[in-house]
Parts: sequence; structure tokens; C-alpha cells
Amino acid sequence: MIYAIGELLTEFVSHKTGCGLESTTEFSGPFPSGAPAIFADQVARVGGQVSMIGTVGDDPFGRLILHRLSSDGVDTSLVGTSASLTTGTAFVSYYADGSRVFVFHLEGTAADNIDAPTDLPEGSLLHISGASLGNSKIRAAIHYLVGNVRAICRISYDPNIRAELLGDRKAKSTIDMLIDHCDYFLPSDADVETLFPGKSAEWVIEDQLASGKRAVVVKQGDQGVVASDGNTTLRLPAVPVDELDPTGAGDCFCGAFLGLLDQGWRFEDALRAANIAGAMHVSKRGPMEWNPALADIQKRLAPQEG
Repeated sequence: MIYAIGELLTEFVSHKTGCGLESTTEFSGPFPSGAPAIFADQVARVGGQVSMIGTVGDDPFGRLILHRLSSDGVDTSLVGTSASLTTGTAFVSYYADGSRVFVFHLEGTAADNIDAPTDLPEGSLLHISGASLGNSKIRAAIHYLVGNVRAICRISYDPNIRAELLGDRKAKSTIDMLIDHCDYFLPSDADVETLFPGKSAEWVIEDQLASGKRAVVVKQGDQGVVASDGNTTLRLPAVPVDELDPTGAGDCFCGAFLGLLDQGWRFEDALRAANIAGAMHVSKRGPMEWNPALADIQKRLAPQEG
């Protein structure tokens, strides 16, 4: 069983590029979102067993999120519903170069009011998205749960790092703890640059495998992915697609990769499938509007295997 913990929110996406959320324009949404939720949904979409830990408000946005997750097969029994706090929200706008600006409303909402369980079943996999660590209350819930279960559960960590967190003593402590204790380390090339200045992806993979990781995957956007489980090292090129909305692509990749590994797929096969899933994900607007199903991925995977 895979567990994801963190923020649950709804997202609104600007149709106009370059406005920086500073002018009136058209938006699409609300979309179910939150990095851990995107991850959990993708695990379920490839047939994995996954449970989400978080909180929504007792409002239409909360019901939207719960409906999407449960419809796709995510166990939501550990998602709380607050009668007094509203569901978290985010607004996003893109620039022509693909960069983004976000406005989040998480603090003081249901999103950062997580009632984390005290433990998880032995042998479970707990996934942490670094996007959740910017909120002190969510970070505290994550730190608490990881501290309780790291001796009996596997831990996966996608840093999704923000440089300013490294200057926050408590955030840095949690980041260091997660890097030290995770079994699956899933940084992007930007994470590598921030966490290991001057080091290559290959150096980080070798260094982290030597520290006892089961697998290290470096996501490199339009340059593809390089990864190793200590036995097999693979470098895969990016899958060509028409990009519309990249939000959540890394979470989708991680969900497909870990969801398939947890079902017994070989490392290299799970990696190839995740590479395809992350690419397919960006072709529609919305953070989880096309988390592809396993059948969709396999249609693209078959020609590669041939």
C-alpha cells in the first residue's frame, strides 16, 4: 500500500500567458490539485493501491477533490473534512518561456489542518512531495509521521525544492532528514542543482545509492530522465508531446513509477512507463486532468518495446 500526505487544494489556471496574475483574464477551474493528490491519483490510475492523508473543507471544492480521487480509485478514508475551514486554493499563470507564477491560499485553510495518523502498516510506502514543506503545519505533520514510521515503512521523496526553504532552519532539518532516510530519491535536475551545487546527476545517483537508496531518479524535463537502482542504469530521452500545462508532471511521473514498482514491475519497465506518463500529462490543461490510465501508457509503451 502506498500513502501520500500533504495539501489538498483546488486550482484555477489562467488562459492568458504573461499576465502574471496581475490583470483580469479568463481562467479554467476549479481543478482538483495539490502535489500529493496528483501523485496519489496517478498511482491509482496505473492500478496501484494508494491512500491519501490530508484535509478538505466541507464545501463544493472539497467535494470536488474527494469525488475525483475516489472515482479514480484512491482510498480517501484518511482525508478529513473540516466544518469550519475552507478548502485550500491556488491560482496559476504561465509565461511564454514556460515559467509560472502561483498564488496559494493554504495557510489557515483545511489544507494545512492535517490530522496525521500515528503509524502506518509495516511495509507500506509513504511518499513525500517537497512542495508540501513550505507550509509549517503541513511540514510538522510530515515530519511527525515520517519519524514514526521510517523504521517499518519505505519512504519516497520528490524534493521539488524551493531555494528559500534551505534558509529556514526547521525546513532544512526536515529536508535533510528526508534525504537521509528515504528509500526512493526522485529529484529534478533543478533540485540537484540546488541541493548538490556543482554536482552532476550521475554523481548524485552514485552518491545516494552508496548511502543505501533502493533507487535514484533524476527528472530532466525536455532532456528526459536518468536513473539507477544499483543494478540497472538507464538514460531515457524525453517523449515528444505538445505541451499545454506542465503543472503536476513530476508528481504524475513519480506516481506512475512508484505505483508500478509497488505492483512488482521491473525497475526499467516502470521507469519507461513513468517517462511516458509524465509526458502525456502535460498535454491537457489542469493539474491532474490527464493523469493517464495504465492502458493509455501501454499503448505508447508497446512501440518502444518493439
